[in-house]
Amino acid sequence: MAKFLIHIHTGPDDTTKAALGCLVAATAVKQGHGVNIFLAGDGVHLLSADALANVEGSGTGKLGGHVAAIEDGGGTFYLSGMSAKARGYDESLLEGHPAQFAMPDVLVRLADEADTVLCY
Repeated sequence: MAKFLIHIHTGPDDTTKAALGCLVAATAVKQGHGVNIFLAGDGVHLLSADALANVEGSGTGKLGGHVAAIEDGGGTFYLSGMSAKARGYDESLLEGHPAQFAMPDVLVRLADEADTVLCY
């Protein structure tokens, strides 16, 4: 199967686009593909409890359900450490998720290793 990198830099203010990125990632996981998700910029908000509970896109579903499907299917989240820090997050944002903070070099490596890179 293919290796996907989904790079999401859209935050919860654009509910449809934010949920769409995770819907596509969840779909790829369901089909058996390897999936890494890199959240940067306002995208780091998407792992917050508030976003997981409340973000629902028009026609793109509920963010929380997509994230759960990604996690259950073996997907991994990488969050820009610089973006998270600038938005007031610490390690507690990662708790309960297959996630870690990462620097731009990790994004470049993941993109290089992926068969397909999609950005939202």
